[in-house]
Amino acid sequence: MFAVLKNLGWFFKREKKRYLIGLALLIFCGLVELLPPLLLGNAIDDIVSSSITWASLVQYLLMILGIVAVVYCATYIWMHRLFGGANLVERLLRTRYMNHLLRMLPPFFERNRTGDLMAKATNDLRSVAATAGFGMLVMTDSTIYLIVVLFAMGFIVSWKLTLAAILPMPIIAIGMVIYGRAIHKRYTLAQDAFGDMNDQVLESVAGVRVVRAYVQERADQKRFQDITDDVYRKNLAVAKVDALFEPTINFSIGLSYVIGLTYGVYLVFQNQITLGDLVSFNMYLGMMIWPMFAIGELINIMQRGNASLDRVNQTLNTPPDVTNAETTVDVKVPDTIQFRDVTFRYPSSTIDNLNNINFMLQKGQTLGVVGRTGSGKSTLLKQLLHEYPTGTGGILISGVPMEMLSTDQLHSWIGYVPQEQILFSKTVRQNIQFGKKDASDELIMDAITTAAFDRDLVTLSDGLDTLVGEKGVALSGGQKQRVSLARAFIGDPEILILDDSLSAVDARTEARIIDNIRSKRAGKTTLISTHRLSAVQHADVIVVLEEGRIIEQGTHDELLELGGWYREQYERQQVENNLTSEEVS
Repeated sequence: MFAVLKNLGWFFKREKKRYLIGLALLIFCGLVELLPPLLLGNAIDDIVSSSITWASLVQYLLMILGIVAVVYCATYIWMHRLFGGANLVERLLRTRYMNHLLRMLPPFFERNRTGDLMAKATNDLRSVAATAGFGMLVMTDSTIYLIVVLFAMGFIVSWKLTLAAILPMPIIAIGMVIYGRAIHKRYTLAQDAFGDMNDQVLESVAGVRVVRAYVQERADQKRFQDITDDVYRKNLAVAKVDALFEPTINFSIGLSYVIGLTYGVYLVFQNQITLGDLVSFNMYLGMMIWPMFAIGELINIMQRGNASLDRVNQTLNTPPDVTNAETTVDVKVPDTIQFRDVTFRYPSSTIDNLNNINFMLQKGQTLGVVGRTGSGKSTLLKQLLHEYPTGTGGILISGVPMEMLSTDQLHSWIGYVPQEQILFSKTVRQNIQFGKKDASDELIMDAITTAAFDRDLVTLSDGLDTLVGEKGVALSGGQKQRVSLARAFIGDPEILILDDSLSAVDARTEARIIDNIRSKRAGKTTLISTHRLSAVQHADVIVVLEEGRIIEQGTHDELLELGGWYREQYERQQVENNLTSEEVS
């Protein structure tokens, strides 16, 4: 049950001063709160014996008021310490969780749903963090405070009466064990269902245009209703067990009151305790109500924390699919890129997605990758990102196997523009500056001009400060591509990878961008995959892929002479371009 506290041991050690002060004051408050019942009992005995005076009555009242003031101040401090610690550990855990996600690579996100990852980052981490605040409170009150109250009842009033009053306590212990196991199981299911709901919401919001286009609003509402009903049912199952804690405790405490009052009156008549002692005992018995509830809350919060911790650890304990070698080689500049008999298969694939790939690029050269849809163009380019475990063969950069290079160093050389552009919900300027932090407006405009976005920029309402919306929804497909290109250009990377990133622009804009790349990136390596062969005519090496294999390789002129797929596709596109030009004219 206390595994969550054990796993948070690093935090308690780090914040030991905070928790020592908080717990010490909490225990101090528990001890001081024992005094008012004792004083009240003494006052009643003085009244019964007619020995009370105004001076002694005022003294009793002032002492009780003083104790209340001291407890008020000490309570403020321990609550600030303990619950402030809960907020602090939640921030630290969320930061650690986010950093872990940022280290993860595509295979991880293919195996895990975004909605479930978000649920772990919110509800689950909040449940774990609660153990560092409220959990420490209820643990202290259900153990130390309970022991102190029992000590006061047994040694200050009557040990016989105390033993009789705590006879119903085993009922609570048995109930807590049974309820705790049920809470852990049901809360895990409820959190899983919450993750499913998150995922459904994300899909519905991201695909709202498709949903509306196919008139699937009612069907989507029905799916969401079904999943929220499932979340409701599973949380209701948790609530049903949770609701059993209080009645069980109330029943046991009620029995304790009956036993304490009945046996206490008997002891008063037997002159074994005074009337004041009986009043003090019943006040102490009332003080036991919270520790009894604290036991139930302790079981509840620890089981919830354990269930959430198990889910979070499932993610945190997942190692990256690609890690740095124990000893890395430092390469200053990527002078050459060589694929030597590279064969690769995605973890989810049953066939080789690349087969026996061979080519060599010198620094400053351009590689064109073409082929039918699904031939492996993107897969080939992604090999340089080292996001998947390598297959057989070798990818050498400056003669060094890619596995021997630091991932950070490898990525620092690369500017990557994928097929599906991702823009952040920020301004055009901020999206482009993502490629080079704090880049000046002059550099930004140069990158925009290279990406042929300068003419579009003047049409935007606020220019560089125009908000692009979530995932660039305020921009057209071609505009999003060119902002993404500008983001890659601004860093002037040693290796630029364009993965079919000119598909949404017209032929003239594409030609302008290609001319800009050739002039601006002289001496830098560029890799371009495309369906439009005009984008790679200038390339030093062009490879034609078919089912993951290179079926043709050479320059533009050499491939035309071969008379294979490349020539056939080139002639077809030339005819299409001519027809388009005639229609426009």
